[in-house]
Amino acid sequence: MDQKTIFALGFFDGVHLGHQALLKACRELAEQNRCSTGAVTFTAHPDALVLGKAPVLINTIGNRVCLLRKFGMDRVVELPFDKEIMTTHWSDFLTQLVQAGAAGFVCGDDFRFGAGGIGTAKKLAAFCKSRNMPCTIVPEQIMDGDRISSTRIRGLLEAGDVAAANRLLGHPHILSGIVTAGKQLGRKLGFPTANLPLPDGVLIPKFGVYATKVTVDGKTYPAVTNIGTRPTVNGQGVNAECHLLDFTGDLYGKEITVAFYDFLRPEQKFDSLEALKAQIAADTKSVCTML
Repeated sequence: MDQKTIFALGFFDGVHLGHQALLKACRELAEQNRCSTGAVTFTAHPDALVLGKAPVLINTIGNRVCLLRKFGMDRVVELPFDKEIMTTHWSDFLTQLVQAGAAGFVCGDDFRFGAGGIGTAKKLAAFCKSRNMPCTIVPEQIMDGDRISSTRIRGLLEAGDVAAANRLLGHPHILSGIVTAGKQLGRKLGFPTANLPLPDGVLIPKFGVYATKVTVDGKTYPAVTNIGTRPTVNGQGVNAECHLLDFTGDLYGKEITVAFYDFLRPEQKFDSLEALKAQIAADTKSVCTML
Protein backbone atom coordinates (compact mmCIF):
# COMPACT_ATOMS: atom_id res chain seq x y z
CA MET A 1 0.00 0.00 0.00
CA ASP A 2 1.51 3.33 -1.06
CA GLN A 3 -0.11 5.67 1.47
CA LYS A 4 0.20 5.08 5.19
CA THR A 5 -3.05 4.55 7.06
CA ILE A 6 -4.44 5.54 10.45
CA PHE A 7 -6.53 2.59 11.62
CA ALA A 8 -9.56 2.63 13.91
CA LEU A 9 -9.75 -0.66 15.81
CA GLY A 10 -12.97 -2.38 16.86
CA PHE A 11 -15.74 -4.74 15.83
CA PHE A 12 -18.12 -1.88 14.92
CA ASP A 13 -21.42 -3.80 14.99
CA GLY A 14 -24.06 -1.26 14.00
CA VAL A 15 -21.48 1.52 13.45
CA HIS A 16 -23.33 3.52 16.12
CA LEU A 17 -22.55 6.97 17.54
CA GLY A 18 -19.89 5.53 19.84
CA HIS A 19 -18.14 3.97 16.85
CA GLN A 20 -18.60 7.18 14.87
CA ALA A 21 -16.66 9.07 17.56
CA LEU A 22 -13.73 6.71 16.82
CA LEU A 23 -14.11 7.19 13.08
CA LYS A 24 -14.16 10.98 13.50
CA ALA A 25 -10.98 10.81 15.59
CA CYS A 26 -9.45 8.58 12.91
CA ARG A 27 -10.27 11.11 10.18
CA GLU A 28 -8.82 13.96 12.23
CA LEU A 29 -5.62 12.07 13.05
CA ALA A 30 -5.23 11.02 9.41
CA GLU A 31 -5.64 14.60 8.22
CA GLN A 32 -3.04 15.84 10.72
CA ASN A 33 -0.56 13.21 9.58
CA ARG A 34 -1.44 13.24 5.86
CA CYS A 35 -2.53 9.61 5.94
CA SER A 36 -5.51 7.70 4.63
CA THR A 37 -8.18 6.34 6.97
CA GLY A 38 -8.95 2.73 7.74
CA ALA A 39 -10.91 0.47 10.05
CA VAL A 40 -10.02 -3.03 11.19
CA THR A 41 -12.95 -5.35 11.88
CA PHE A 42 -13.67 -9.07 12.00
CA THR A 43 -15.96 -11.11 9.78
CA ALA A 44 -17.26 -13.06 12.81
CA HIS A 45 -17.81 -11.93 16.39
CA PRO A 46 -14.86 -12.92 18.63
CA ASP A 47 -17.24 -14.35 21.25
CA ALA A 48 -18.17 -17.15 18.83
CA LEU A 49 -14.69 -18.64 19.29
CA VAL A 50 -13.70 -17.27 22.69
CA LEU A 51 -16.96 -18.04 24.54
CA GLY A 52 -18.54 -20.52 22.15
CA LYS A 53 -21.56 -18.28 21.65
CA ALA A 54 -21.83 -14.94 19.86
CA PRO A 55 -24.60 -12.34 20.04
CA VAL A 56 -26.83 -11.93 17.03
CA LEU A 57 -25.39 -9.05 15.03
CA ILE A 58 -27.04 -5.75 14.15
CA ASN A 59 -25.61 -5.82 10.63
CA THR A 60 -24.16 -8.22 8.10
CA ILE A 61 -20.46 -7.75 7.40
CA GLY A 62 -21.45 -6.22 4.05
CA ASN A 63 -23.67 -3.59 5.69
CA ARG A 64 -20.99 -2.93 8.32
CA VAL A 65 -18.37 -2.26 5.66
CA CYS A 66 -20.75 0.04 3.75
CA LEU A 67 -21.42 2.04 6.93
CA LEU A 68 -17.72 2.28 7.77
CA ARG A 69 -17.06 3.67 4.31
CA LYS A 70 -20.04 6.03 4.62
CA PHE A 71 -18.44 7.50 7.72
CA GLY A 72 -15.15 8.21 6.03
CA MET A 73 -13.03 5.09 6.03
CA ASP A 74 -10.92 4.82 2.87
CA ARG A 75 -9.99 1.24 3.65
CA VAL A 76 -11.74 -1.51 5.64
CA VAL A 77 -9.69 -4.56 6.65
CA GLU A 78 -11.91 -7.60 7.25
CA LEU A 79 -10.08 -10.21 9.33
CA PRO A 80 -11.38 -13.70 10.13
CA PHE A 81 -11.45 -14.24 13.88
CA ASP A 82 -9.82 -17.67 13.91
CA LYS A 83 -7.57 -19.56 16.33
CA GLU A 84 -4.47 -17.94 14.87
CA ILE A 85 -5.71 -14.43 15.55
CA MET A 86 -7.20 -15.45 18.91
CA THR A 87 -3.80 -16.66 20.10
CA THR A 88 -1.72 -13.80 18.63
CA HIS A 89 -0.03 -11.62 21.24
CA TRP A 90 -1.40 -8.09 21.24
CA SER A 91 1.93 -6.50 20.28
CA ASP A 92 2.41 -8.97 17.43
CA PHE A 93 -1.08 -8.12 16.17
CA LEU A 94 -0.20 -4.41 16.08
CA THR A 95 3.17 -5.13 14.48
CA GLN A 96 1.44 -7.04 11.69
CA LEU A 97 -0.82 -4.06 11.04
CA VAL A 98 2.19 -1.74 10.95
CA GLN A 99 3.79 -4.04 8.40
CA ALA A 100 0.56 -3.79 6.38
CA GLY A 101 0.78 0.02 6.31
CA ALA A 102 -0.55 1.25 9.66
CA ALA A 103 0.94 4.62 10.64
CA GLY A 104 -1.14 5.17 13.78
CA PHE A 105 -4.16 3.90 15.68
CA VAL A 106 -7.46 4.94 17.25
CA CYS A 107 -9.50 2.89 19.71
CA GLY A 108 -12.02 3.22 22.53
CA ASP A 109 -10.82 3.40 26.13
CA ASP A 110 -12.38 -0.02 26.87
CA PHE A 111 -10.88 -1.77 23.83
CA ARG A 112 -9.36 -5.21 24.51
CA PHE A 113 -7.44 -7.28 22.00
CA GLY A 114 -4.80 -9.96 21.54
CA ALA A 115 -4.46 -13.41 23.16
CA GLY A 116 -6.42 -13.57 26.38
CA GLY A 117 -7.72 -10.05 25.80
CA ILE A 118 -4.72 -8.60 27.64
CA GLY A 119 -4.14 -5.87 25.08
CA THR A 120 -5.63 -2.58 26.31
CA ALA A 121 -5.95 1.00 25.14
CA LYS A 122 -3.07 1.99 27.47
CA LYS A 123 -0.83 -0.70 25.97
CA LEU A 124 -1.77 0.46 22.47
CA ALA A 125 -0.83 4.04 23.40
CA ALA A 126 2.50 2.87 24.85
CA PHE A 127 3.18 0.81 21.71
CA CYS A 128 2.60 3.87 19.53
CA LYS A 129 4.65 6.16 21.76
CA SER A 130 7.64 3.79 21.63
CA ARG A 131 7.51 3.92 17.82
CA ASN A 132 6.75 7.64 17.53
CA MET A 133 3.37 6.88 15.98
CA PRO A 134 0.22 8.95 16.57
CA CYS A 135 -2.54 7.44 18.69
CA THR A 136 -5.91 8.62 19.96
CA ILE A 137 -7.88 6.95 22.76
CA VAL A 138 -11.57 7.89 22.62
CA PRO A 139 -13.63 7.94 25.85
CA GLU A 140 -16.95 6.11 26.05
CA GLN A 141 -19.92 7.95 24.55
CA ILE A 142 -22.96 8.54 26.75
CA MET A 143 -26.58 9.21 25.79
CA ASP A 144 -29.48 9.54 28.23
CA GLY A 145 -27.19 8.64 31.13
CA ASP A 146 -25.99 5.32 29.73
CA ARG A 147 -23.18 4.14 27.48
CA ILE A 148 -23.96 3.85 23.78
CA SER A 149 -23.38 0.20 22.95
CA SER A 150 -24.30 -2.44 20.41
CA THR A 151 -25.90 -4.48 23.23
CA ARG A 152 -28.19 -1.59 24.16
CA ILE A 153 -29.20 -1.10 20.51
CA ARG A 154 -29.91 -4.81 20.04
CA GLY A 155 -32.34 -4.69 22.96
CA LEU A 156 -34.20 -1.73 21.46
CA LEU A 157 -34.50 -3.37 18.04
CA GLU A 158 -35.75 -6.62 19.58
CA ALA A 159 -38.38 -4.54 21.40
CA GLY A 160 -39.39 -2.82 18.16
CA ASP A 161 -38.24 0.61 19.37
CA VAL A 162 -36.58 1.52 16.09
CA ALA A 163 -36.79 5.27 16.70
CA ALA A 164 -34.79 4.97 19.94
CA ALA A 165 -32.31 2.57 18.34
CA ASN A 166 -31.77 4.99 15.47
CA ARG A 167 -30.96 7.79 17.93
CA LEU A 168 -28.11 5.68 19.30
CA LEU A 169 -27.06 4.49 15.86
CA GLY A 170 -26.95 8.01 14.41
CA HIS A 171 -28.48 6.59 11.23
CA PRO A 172 -31.44 4.34 10.32
CA HIS A 173 -31.06 0.65 11.08
CA ILE A 174 -30.43 -1.12 7.77
CA LEU A 175 -30.84 -4.61 6.38
CA SER A 176 -29.76 -5.76 2.91
CA GLY A 177 -30.35 -8.88 0.87
CA ILE A 178 -31.43 -10.41 -2.41
CA VAL A 179 -35.14 -10.43 -3.26
CA THR A 180 -36.56 -13.92 -3.77
CA ALA A 181 -39.81 -15.10 -5.30
CA GLY A 182 -42.72 -15.44 -2.89
CA LYS A 183 -46.36 -16.51 -3.21
CA GLN A 184 -47.19 -13.23 -5.02
CA LEU A 185 -50.19 -12.81 -2.72
CA GLY A 186 -49.38 -9.13 -2.24
CA ARG A 187 -49.62 -8.57 -5.98
CA LYS A 188 -53.06 -10.21 -6.02
CA LEU A 189 -54.17 -7.89 -3.21
CA GLY A 190 -52.93 -4.87 -5.11
CA PHE A 191 -49.87 -4.36 -2.90
CA PRO A 192 -46.92 -6.19 -4.51
CA THR A 193 -44.11 -6.95 -2.08
CA ALA A 194 -40.41 -7.76 -2.27
CA ASN A 195 -39.68 -10.93 -0.31
CA LEU A 196 -36.37 -10.67 1.59
CA PRO A 197 -35.06 -13.70 3.53
CA LEU A 198 -33.31 -12.61 6.73
CA PRO A 199 -29.58 -13.47 6.95
CA ASP A 200 -28.43 -16.06 9.49
CA GLY A 201 -26.82 -14.64 12.60
CA VAL A 202 -28.34 -11.19 12.13
CA LEU A 203 -30.81 -9.70 14.59
CA ILE A 204 -34.48 -9.99 13.70
CA PRO A 205 -36.37 -6.87 14.83
CA LYS A 206 -39.63 -7.36 16.71
CA PHE A 207 -42.28 -8.93 14.50
CA GLY A 208 -44.48 -6.23 13.08
CA VAL A 209 -44.94 -3.59 10.43
CA TYR A 210 -42.45 -0.77 9.98
CA ALA A 211 -42.17 2.52 8.14
CA THR A 212 -39.10 2.06 5.98
CA LYS A 213 -37.25 3.27 2.93
CA VAL A 214 -35.97 0.76 0.39
CA THR A 215 -33.03 1.46 -1.90
CA VAL A 216 -32.66 -0.49 -5.15
CA ASP A 217 -30.54 0.33 -8.20
CA GLY A 218 -29.46 3.59 -6.57
CA LYS A 219 -33.02 4.89 -6.03
CA THR A 220 -34.87 5.10 -2.71
CA TYR A 221 -38.60 4.57 -2.15
CA PRO A 222 -40.83 4.89 0.92
CA ALA A 223 -42.06 1.44 1.89
CA VAL A 224 -44.19 -0.57 4.29
CA THR A 225 -42.17 -3.52 5.61
CA ASN A 226 -43.52 -6.50 7.53
CA ILE A 227 -41.16 -8.59 9.64
CA GLY A 228 -42.58 -11.95 10.66
CA THR A 229 -44.22 -15.18 9.57
CA ARG A 230 -47.31 -13.84 7.70
CA PRO A 231 -49.84 -15.71 9.91
CA THR A 232 -52.89 -14.68 7.85
CA VAL A 233 -51.62 -16.76 4.91
CA ASN A 234 -49.87 -19.48 6.96
CA GLY A 235 -46.42 -18.26 5.97
CA GLN A 236 -43.31 -20.37 6.36
CA GLY A 237 -40.21 -19.03 8.13
CA VAL A 238 -39.33 -15.44 9.07
CA ASN A 239 -39.07 -12.93 6.25
CA ALA A 240 -39.11 -9.23 5.52
CA GLU A 241 -41.79 -8.26 3.01
CA CYS A 242 -41.52 -4.75 1.58
CA HIS A 243 -44.23 -2.90 -0.32
CA LEU A 244 -42.49 -0.05 -2.16
CA LEU A 245 -44.59 3.02 -2.79
CA ASP A 246 -44.51 4.50 -6.32
CA PHE A 247 -42.39 1.63 -7.66
CA THR A 248 -43.07 -0.36 -10.79
CA GLY A 249 -40.86 -3.13 -12.09
CA ASP A 250 -39.40 -6.52 -11.23
CA LEU A 251 -37.29 -6.82 -8.07
CA TYR A 252 -36.56 -10.55 -8.17
CA GLY A 253 -32.85 -11.27 -7.89
CA LYS A 254 -31.99 -7.66 -7.08
CA GLU A 255 -30.19 -6.53 -3.93
CA ILE A 256 -32.19 -4.10 -1.83
CA THR A 257 -31.37 -2.20 1.36
CA VAL A 258 -34.17 -1.58 3.85
CA ALA A 259 -33.77 1.40 6.22
CA PHE A 260 -36.06 1.25 9.26
CA TYR A 261 -37.60 4.47 10.63
CA ASP A 262 -40.51 3.60 12.91
CA PHE A 263 -42.65 0.77 14.25
CA LEU A 264 -46.26 0.98 13.05
CA ARG A 265 -47.97 -2.02 14.64
CA PRO A 266 -47.41 -5.64 15.74
CA GLU A 267 -47.84 -8.44 13.23
CA GLN A 268 -51.32 -9.93 13.47
CA LYS A 269 -53.52 -12.60 11.92
CA PHE A 270 -56.54 -11.20 10.08
CA ASP A 271 -59.88 -12.97 9.67
CA SER A 272 -59.89 -12.46 5.92
CA LEU A 273 -57.72 -11.30 3.02
CA GLU A 274 -60.03 -8.28 2.65
CA ALA A 275 -59.26 -7.24 6.22
CA LEU A 276 -55.55 -7.69 5.53
CA LYS A 277 -55.87 -5.60 2.35
CA ALA A 278 -57.62 -2.80 4.24
CA GLN A 279 -54.91 -2.77 6.92
CA ILE A 280 -52.10 -2.65 4.33
CA ALA A 281 -53.85 0.33 2.74
CA ALA A 282 -53.97 2.03 6.14
CA ASP A 283 -50.29 1.22 6.77
CA THR A 284 -49.39 2.67 3.38
CA LYS A 285 -51.27 5.87 4.19
CA SER A 286 -49.40 6.13 7.51
CA VAL A 287 -46.04 5.78 5.78
CA CYS A 288 -46.96 8.46 3.25
CA THR A 289 -47.53 10.93 6.08
CA MET A 290 -44.40 9.92 8.01
CA LEU A 291 -41.67 9.71 5.35
